[in-house]
Amino acid sequence: MKILIVEDEPKTGAYLKLGLTQAGFTVHVAEDGWEGLRLARTQEYDLVVLDVMLPGLDGWEVIRGIRLANKDVPVLFLTARDEVDDRVKGLELGADDYLVKPFAFPELLARIRTRLRRGQAVQPLDRLLVADLEIDLLRRRVVRAGKRIELTPKEFSLLELLVRRAGEVLPRMLIASQVWDMNFHSETNAIDVAVRRLRAKVDDGFEVKLIQTVRGIGYVVENPAQ
Repeated sequence: MKILIVEDEPKTGAYLKLGLTQAGFTVHVAEDGWEGLRLARTQEYDLVVLDVMLPGLDGWEVIRGIRLANKDVPVLFLTARDEVDDRVKGLELGADDYLVKPFAFPELLARIRTRLRRGQAVQPLDRLLVADLEIDLLRRRVVRAGKRIELTPKEFSLLELLVRRAGEVLPRMLIASQVWDMNFHSETNAIDVAVRRLRAKVDDGFEVKLIQTVRGIGYVVENPAQ
């Protein structure tokens, strides 16, 4: 998923980009209002994180420009402007959320994920497919090439996450937070062990290997034939 950050403070922009990239997002940063508006209007983003006090155009004008262009991308204001009137103004202009600086990154990340979940299709799929692997989400059953695969609840959640985001490299930090609801520490190999056990059930004995390791980053499910 792609996120646009419009933030004129370089250190804050770099901090946000690093954290969101490690969480599995593709991140672009604009350091002034004009550039932020140009990117928001000409490219497709899943969410925009927008400051209010910006050079060129301020955040109020940026969101006006986004909405005038009929872009319904979710916008989260991240700003030091903490007056009630500012919050109300932002929401009235079409913002979806408003977070005041200084902020805790885990809260920002939680708000982003919540907003992105709300923006997903209202008719969720009850089956996920990749190559000859099928996941029945209602019965919580996994079948590959007609063969039933028995998984633990955590293994099922891990496989569901990887298949839902097939083709996207998922960092270990993201996997840890989504499946185990915990922070990932680089000195632990818990994620690697879990993926290795899942791979033994899903890939061993099959010619096509679906779960791939991206060295130094994380894991991806993809169909090599596509």
